[in-house]
Amino acid sequence: MGTSYFMDFTTTPDNENLKIAIGNLFTDWMTIRDFTFEKYPLAMEEWFVSVKKFGWSYRIKDKKRAIIYLSPKTGFFIVSIVFGQKATDQILSSDISDFIKTELMNSKVYMEGRVVRIDMTDNKYLNDVKKLIEIKIIN
Repeated sequence: MGTSYFMDFTTTPDNENLKIAIGNLFTDWMTIRDFTFEKYPLAMEEWFVSVKKFGWSYRIKDKKRAIIYLSPKTGFFIVSIVFGQKATDQILSSDISDFIKTELMNSKVYMEGRVVRIDMTDNKYLNDVKKLIEIKIIN
């Protein structure tokens, strides 16, 4: 997983610093953020530190669970989403890219489900991420 771009725990990241961290991909980050809120307007967003050695991450969640995690790196970011079995089955039968399906099936199975992590180094998987968000929200 690696460390976040943001390792200063005295300052919560903001959009200006995020633009510096991920550069041209800031637009894709905001597209994912805005799409999630469009599909689930009651969602809440937050920057958080769960493990200090990994630094700051960002998540959008409902009252009970995270919908999506975004982890800023230098020049890119990672999208992470946890899926239960029903959602996993739905992803496998969808037109989402084979790469993402393989990543999902090769991931460790946790109590909450399988985690898919996608390095967003360009917008190649942006439409797939939107489909994953929709699947996550309905499951």
